Amino acid sequence: MIYGLGMLDLGLTFDYTKLVVDNEIAYMIKHAVKGIPVNDFTLAVDIIKEVGPGGEFVSNMHTFKNFKETQSLSKLIDRRNRDEWERLGSKSIVSKANQIACDLYDNYIPEQLSDNVKKQLRTIVNEAEEHYGVELSKE
Repeated sequence: MIYGLGMLDLGLTFDYTKLVVDNEIAYMIKHAVKGIPVNDFTLAVDIIKEVGPGGEFVSNMHTFKNFKETQSLSKLIDRRNRDEWERLGSKSIVSKANQIACDLYDNYIPEQLSDNVKKQLRTIVNEAEEHYGVELSKE
């Protein structure tokens, strides 16, 4: 379980920018711990034989079709060299995360729950209120 995303000062403070950074780190951890599949397809032995010694794999269609699925695609970490990063504005991970957090805050529209899920949640709340002898909701 990953706990404390976005929290600062032992949970006394919450930061949306930190939440975006922590979410990225959690994604990368989940990607790493799921492991690397080892099978005929991922080993690409046929491709290795086809390309041969001294050949290159970057332009091979197998590589092109599969590199995005196997790499951890970060929205925050810039893997370009320093000159390119500076040429493109040298945005820090914090400024990128803050921009994403602000955009989410301003534009995110949550997916609506189905009527069935709303009904199930209402049943749970009603049962809890009855069990504890309280009435907090009026729906």
